[in-house]
Amino acid sequence: MILHLDLPTGGYPIYIERGALDRAGELFSLERRVLIVTDSGVPADYAKRVAAQCCEAHIVTVPEGEESKSLATLEVLLDAMLQNGFGRTDCVVAVGGGVVGDLAGFAASTFMRGIDFYNIPTTVLSQVDSSIGGKVAVNFCGVKNIVGAFYQPRAVIVDPEVLSTLPKRQITNGLAEAVKMALTSDAELFELFERGEAIENIDTVIERSLRIKKAVVEQDEKESGLRRILNFGHTLGHGIEGESFEKLYHGECVALGMIPMCAPDVRARLIAVLQSLELPTKVEGDLEMILNLTTHDKKCEGSSVNVVFVDAVGFYRIEKMPHEDWQAYIREQIGG
Repeated sequence: MILHLDLPTGGYPIYIERGALDRAGELFSLERRVLIVTDSGVPADYAKRVAAQCCEAHIVTVPEGEESKSLATLEVLLDAMLQNGFGRTDCVVAVGGGVVGDLAGFAASTFMRGIDFYNIPTTVLSQVDSSIGGKVAVNFCGVKNIVGAFYQPRAVIVDPEVLSTLPKRQITNGLAEAVKMALTSDAELFELFERGEAIENIDTVIERSLRIKKAVVEQDEKESGLRRILNFGHTLGHGIEGESFEKLYHGECVALGMIPMCAPDVRARLIAVLQSLELPTKVEGDLEMILNLTTHDKKCEGSSVNVVFVDAVGFYRIEKMPHEDWQAYIREQIGG
C-alpha cells in the first residue's frame, strides 16, 4: 500500500508493505553516498540490508536511548558526513525508532543547509506516528525536542515485519500513540483496542493511524492550529518523561498524560484499554517537578498553553489556558 502525504512543497510517498525493507534500493534513490543512522537497540542486520542496496553506504550506530538525541550525537553524524566527503546531492537514511528518526532527520536538515532524508521506522511508535510529518529535533538542557526543525523526508518505508524482534513492552509503548490518534479522531479504531484486537491487527492499526496523521499534517504542516491534536497527552506526558525518563518510555508517558484530559466516561474507557495493554495508569513521580518541566513545553505560548481535551471518543477540543490554571487542573485531576 502507498499513502502519499501531499504538501505545498510536493509531499512524499509512505510505503506500507511487509518485506519492503529489502526494496529500499528500489523505493529510495540510493545511487549516491548514503549515511545510514541506526542505534544499538536495532538489529544490526536491518542497517546492513539497506547498506547492501546502496552505491556507497556509511553506517553510524548511536547508543540506544533518549540520551542520544543530543547536540553531541548530532556532531558525530555531521562529522561522519564531512569526513566521508558528503555533498549536497547525498542523503541520510534513518533505520530505527523515533530517536533515530529525529536525530538523523535533524542532521540531514542542517548539513549543507539540507540534504535528502529517508526514514525506515523500526518501532511501533515510529511506524504509527513519528516517521511522518517532518518534525526533527534533539533535546537540550533537559528539555525534550527544544532544538529542531520541520524537515520532511523524501519517502518513508513502513515494514511491519521488522516489529517481530520487539519485546512486548516496546510494542505496547508504541500502541499508546495509536490510542491517542483513535481517541481524538477514530472511534472505530478505539473500539478495536477495546475488543483487545489491536496487536493481532497491527497492520490495520498502523495504516489507520498514519491516515489520521497524514490528513492532519496536510492541513497544518507547521502546527499553527489543527496539528495540535497530535499533542494530545503530550504536555503532561513530556513533563513525566523528563522526570522519570530512566523508568518510563515515551508512549507510556503519553498514556499517563492522556488520562486527565478526557471526560470521566471516556477516561474510564481509556484506563481499561491502557490496563489491557499493560500500560501505566497512575502518575508516580514528583508531580511538582513534572509540572515545572511542562513550563518549557513548546505548546506553551507565553504564560498560556494549548491543551487538547477529549469529551467523546473520536472528538476533541483545543483550549488555550493560562499555564497556572492548567497546572491547578492537573493537580486536581490526579490528586497532587
